[in-house]
Amino acid sequence: MADDSTIPFPSPMTPAAGRAEVFVRYLDFYRETVLAKAAGLPEAELRSSRLPSGWTPLELLKHLRFVELRWLEWGFQGRDVAEPWGDRKDDRWHVDPSESLADLTAALRAQGVRTTAVITGNDLEAVGRPGPRWAGDDPAGLERICFHLLQEYARHAGHLDVVVELAGGPVGE
Repeated sequence: MADDSTIPFPSPMTPAAGRAEVFVRYLDFYRETVLAKAAGLPEAELRSSRLPSGWTPLELLKHLRFVELRWLEWGFQGRDVAEPWGDRKDDRWHVDPSESLADLTAALRAQGVRTTAVITGNDLEAVGRPGPRWAGDDPAGLERICFHLLQEYARHAGHLDVVVELAGGPVGE
C-alpha cells in the first residue's frame, strides 16, 4: 500500500542526531499521516461517525492536539493551560460546529511546532514539573512522555485507517 502522508516514513536506516530527533521525526510523520487521511474525507464524513464509540475524524484531530498540549506543556513544562481538556464535553470528545478541518489542521500543526521545541529544547532524561496534570503522582520523564505520545498517535492513526477505508477514502500505511 502506498504511504499517503506528506512526509516520508522515518526509516530506522536514516541517521539521526539523537533520540530526540527520532521522536520528533516519528511524531511529525504520524501527525501528517492523520492530517492527510482526514483531508481525504468529505465534510460529511469528517463530522459523522462510522463506529459504535461515536467519535468523528475531526474529534480525533482535536483530541491529538490536546494530547500533545496536556502531556508536554501542561504536564512536562508545568505551564498554566486554560483548558487542558478542551477536546472534551460531557465526558466525550467534542468539536464545535464552527470548527473546520482547516482550523483543526492549523491548530494541530502549531501544537506540533511547540512539541518539537519542548522535545529538542530539553534533555530526554528530564522529569516534568509538579502540577495538576499529574493528579498528585510523581511527574513523568520526557522520554516516557515521548513514548506515550508515539503510541497514542500510532493507535489513533490505525483507528483512522479503518474509518477512512469504511468511508471509501484513500487507504495506505
